[in-house]
Amino acid sequence: MSDDPTRVREFFGARAADWDSRFPDDGPAYAAAVSELGLRPGDAVLDAGCGTGRALPPLRTAVGSSGTVLGADLTPEMLDRAVAAGRGGAAGGTLLLADVGRLPVRDGALDAVFGAGLVSHLAEPLAGLRELARVVRPGGRLALFHPIGRAALAARHGRQITPDDLRAEPRLRPLLAEAGWRLVSYVDEDARYLALAVREG
Repeated sequence: MSDDPTRVREFFGARAADWDSRFPDDGPAYAAAVSELGLRPGDAVLDAGCGTGRALPPLRTAVGSSGTVLGADLTPEMLDRAVAAGRGGAAGGTLLLADVGRLPVRDGALDAVFGAGLVSHLAEPLAGLRELARVVRPGGRLALFHPIGRAALAARHGRQITPDDLRAEPRLRPLLAEAGWRLVSYVDEDARYLALAVREG
Protein backbone atom coordinates (compact mmCIF):
# COMPACT_ATOMS: atom_id res chain seq x y z
CA MET A 1 0.00 0.00 0.00
CA SER A 2 1.18 3.53 -0.76
CA ASP A 3 2.30 5.67 2.17
CA ASP A 4 1.04 8.84 0.47
CA PRO A 5 -1.35 10.51 2.98
CA THR A 6 -4.16 10.81 0.43
CA ARG A 7 -3.92 7.11 -0.45
CA VAL A 8 -3.72 6.18 3.23
CA ARG A 9 -6.96 8.11 3.88
CA GLU A 10 -8.65 6.47 0.91
CA PHE A 11 -7.51 2.98 1.91
CA PHE A 12 -8.62 3.22 5.54
CA GLY A 13 -11.69 5.34 4.83
CA ALA A 14 -13.08 2.61 2.58
CA ARG A 15 -12.48 -0.02 5.29
CA ALA A 16 -13.47 1.88 8.42
CA ALA A 17 -17.07 0.63 8.70
CA ASP A 18 -16.11 -3.02 9.18
CA TRP A 19 -12.54 -2.63 10.48
CA ASP A 20 -13.24 -3.84 14.02
CA SER A 21 -15.34 -6.78 12.85
CA ARG A 22 -12.49 -7.92 10.58
CA PHE A 23 -10.15 -8.17 13.58
CA PRO A 24 -12.44 -8.99 16.52
CA ASP A 25 -9.84 -10.77 18.67
CA ASP A 26 -7.17 -8.06 18.82
CA GLY A 27 -8.35 -6.44 22.08
CA PRO A 28 -6.19 -8.48 24.49
CA ALA A 29 -3.08 -7.90 22.36
CA TYR A 30 -3.67 -4.15 22.43
CA ALA A 31 -4.17 -4.19 26.21
CA ALA A 32 -0.99 -6.23 26.73
CA ALA A 33 1.07 -3.86 24.56
CA VAL A 34 -0.30 -0.83 26.39
CA SER A 35 0.68 -2.41 29.72
CA GLU A 36 4.29 -2.66 28.52
CA LEU A 37 4.47 1.12 28.02
CA GLY A 38 4.68 1.51 31.80
CA LEU A 39 2.13 4.31 32.00
CA ARG A 40 1.17 5.73 35.39
CA PRO A 41 -1.93 7.54 36.64
CA GLY A 42 -1.80 11.16 35.51
CA ASP A 43 0.41 10.54 32.46
CA ALA A 44 -0.30 12.08 29.06
CA VAL A 45 -0.26 9.67 26.10
CA LEU A 46 -0.97 9.80 22.38
CA ASP A 47 -2.30 6.98 20.22
CA ALA A 48 -0.69 7.99 16.92
CA GLY A 49 -2.70 6.73 13.96
CA CYS A 50 -5.41 5.56 16.35
CA GLY A 51 -7.82 4.28 13.70
CA THR A 52 -11.02 3.11 15.36
CA GLY A 53 -9.47 3.67 18.78
CA ARG A 54 -8.93 0.11 19.94
CA ALA A 55 -6.01 1.20 22.15
CA LEU A 56 -7.82 4.15 23.70
CA PRO A 57 -9.73 2.32 26.48
CA PRO A 58 -6.65 0.48 27.80
CA LEU A 59 -4.65 3.72 27.56
CA ARG A 60 -7.38 5.48 29.58
CA THR A 61 -7.33 2.70 32.17
CA ALA A 62 -3.55 3.03 32.47
CA VAL A 63 -3.47 6.81 33.00
CA GLY A 64 -6.75 7.07 34.92
CA SER A 65 -9.17 9.97 35.05
CA SER A 66 -6.35 12.38 35.96
CA GLY A 67 -4.38 11.49 32.82
CA THR A 68 -4.64 12.72 29.26
CA VAL A 69 -5.32 10.43 26.29
CA LEU A 70 -5.21 11.74 22.73
CA GLY A 71 -6.02 9.78 19.60
CA ALA A 72 -4.82 11.22 16.27
CA ASP A 73 -5.68 9.87 12.85
CA LEU A 74 -5.70 11.09 9.23
CA THR A 75 -8.96 9.36 8.35
CA PRO A 76 -12.28 10.94 9.38
CA GLU A 77 -14.16 7.67 8.87
CA MET A 78 -11.91 5.88 11.33
CA LEU A 79 -12.46 8.57 13.95
CA ASP A 80 -16.23 8.36 13.32
CA ARG A 81 -16.06 4.63 14.07
CA ALA A 82 -14.09 5.32 17.27
CA VAL A 83 -16.87 7.67 18.40
CA ALA A 84 -19.58 5.16 17.44
CA ALA A 85 -17.76 2.47 19.44
CA GLY A 86 -17.71 4.72 22.52
CA ARG A 87 -13.94 5.14 22.50
CA GLY A 88 -13.86 8.92 22.51
CA GLY A 89 -14.25 11.28 25.44
CA ALA A 90 -13.98 10.14 29.05
CA ALA A 91 -14.11 6.42 28.19
CA GLY A 92 -11.18 6.68 25.79
CA GLY A 93 -9.61 9.91 24.69
CA THR A 94 -9.81 13.21 22.85
CA LEU A 95 -9.85 12.50 19.12
CA LEU A 96 -7.87 14.66 16.69
CA LEU A 97 -8.13 14.65 12.91
CA ALA A 98 -4.42 15.17 12.35
CA ASP A 99 -1.36 14.00 10.43
CA VAL A 100 1.11 12.30 12.76
CA GLY A 101 3.83 14.18 10.88
CA ARG A 102 2.39 17.54 12.01
CA LEU A 103 0.79 17.16 15.41
CA PRO A 104 -1.12 19.99 17.11
CA VAL A 105 0.72 19.23 20.38
CA ARG A 106 3.35 21.37 22.12
CA ASP A 107 6.96 20.23 22.57
CA GLY A 108 7.50 17.70 25.36
CA ALA A 109 3.83 17.62 26.35
CA LEU A 110 3.49 13.85 26.42
CA ASP A 111 4.87 11.01 28.52
CA ALA A 112 4.39 8.36 25.85
CA VAL A 113 3.19 7.51 22.35
CA PHE A 114 1.50 4.30 21.21
CA GLY A 115 1.53 3.54 17.48
CA ALA A 116 -0.25 0.45 16.13
CA GLY A 117 0.68 -0.39 12.55
CA LEU A 118 2.08 3.11 12.23
CA VAL A 119 5.60 3.11 10.81
CA SER A 120 4.80 1.48 7.47
CA HIS A 121 2.13 4.13 6.80
CA LEU A 122 4.27 7.21 7.47
CA ALA A 123 4.95 9.17 4.29
CA GLU A 124 8.34 10.16 5.72
CA PRO A 125 9.24 7.70 8.51
CA LEU A 126 12.23 9.63 9.84
CA ALA A 127 10.33 12.92 9.92
CA GLY A 128 7.32 11.21 11.52
CA LEU A 129 9.40 9.62 14.26
CA ARG A 130 11.13 12.95 14.87
CA GLU A 131 7.74 14.59 15.25
CA LEU A 132 6.76 11.97 17.83
CA ALA A 133 10.04 12.65 19.65
CA ARG A 134 9.26 16.38 19.60
CA VAL A 135 6.01 15.97 21.51
CA VAL A 136 7.42 13.52 24.11
CA ARG A 137 9.49 14.59 27.11
CA PRO A 138 13.05 13.26 27.47
CA GLY A 139 12.83 9.81 29.02
CA GLY A 140 9.32 9.34 27.64
CA ARG A 141 8.39 6.16 25.81
CA LEU A 142 7.26 4.96 22.38
CA ALA A 143 5.57 1.65 21.57
CA LEU A 144 5.38 0.55 17.94
CA PHE A 145 2.91 -2.32 17.87
CA HIS A 146 1.06 -4.72 15.63
CA PRO A 147 -1.22 -7.50 16.90
CA ILE A 148 0.58 -10.00 14.66
CA GLY A 149 4.25 -10.27 13.72
CA ARG A 150 5.88 -9.33 10.44
CA ALA A 151 5.89 -12.84 8.96
CA ALA A 152 2.25 -13.46 9.85
CA LEU A 153 1.23 -10.09 8.44
CA ALA A 154 3.12 -10.71 5.19
CA ALA A 155 1.48 -14.14 4.87
CA ARG A 156 -1.95 -12.57 5.42
CA HIS A 157 -1.23 -10.36 2.38
CA GLY A 158 0.24 -13.20 0.32
CA ARG A 159 3.85 -12.01 0.32
CA GLN A 160 7.22 -12.65 1.97
CA ILE A 161 8.92 -10.36 4.47
CA THR A 162 11.85 -8.49 2.96
CA PRO A 163 15.04 -6.98 4.41
CA ASP A 164 13.87 -3.47 3.51
CA ASP A 165 10.86 -3.72 5.86
CA LEU A 166 11.04 -0.64 8.10
CA ARG A 167 9.84 -2.71 11.06
CA ALA A 168 12.81 -5.10 10.86
CA GLU A 169 15.14 -4.48 13.80
CA PRO A 170 18.26 -3.76 11.68
CA ARG A 171 16.34 -1.00 9.86
CA LEU A 172 14.26 0.24 12.78
CA ARG A 173 17.02 0.67 15.38
CA PRO A 174 19.12 3.23 13.40
CA LEU A 175 15.98 4.99 12.15
CA LEU A 176 14.77 5.45 15.72
CA ALA A 177 18.21 6.61 16.85
CA GLU A 178 18.37 9.24 14.11
CA ALA A 179 14.93 10.46 15.17
CA GLY A 180 15.90 10.83 18.84
CA TRP A 181 14.80 7.47 20.25
CA ARG A 182 16.72 4.55 21.76
CA LEU A 183 15.30 1.09 21.06
CA VAL A 184 15.16 -0.82 24.36
CA SER A 185 13.06 -3.86 23.51
CA TYR A 186 12.10 -5.66 20.29
CA VAL A 187 9.72 -8.60 19.87
CA ASP A 188 8.61 -10.01 16.51
CA GLU A 189 6.56 -13.19 16.97
CA ASP A 190 3.58 -14.62 15.11
CA ALA A 191 1.27 -13.41 17.87
CA ARG A 192 2.60 -9.85 18.14
CA TYR A 193 5.11 -7.22 17.13
CA LEU A 194 6.28 -4.72 19.75
CA ALA A 195 9.22 -2.33 19.63
CA LEU A 196 9.71 -0.15 22.72
CA ALA A 197 11.90 2.94 22.64
CA VAL A 198 12.87 5.73 25.05
CA ARG A 199 13.13 9.40 24.10
CA GLU A 200 16.76 10.51 24.28
CA GLY A 201 17.81 13.88 25.62
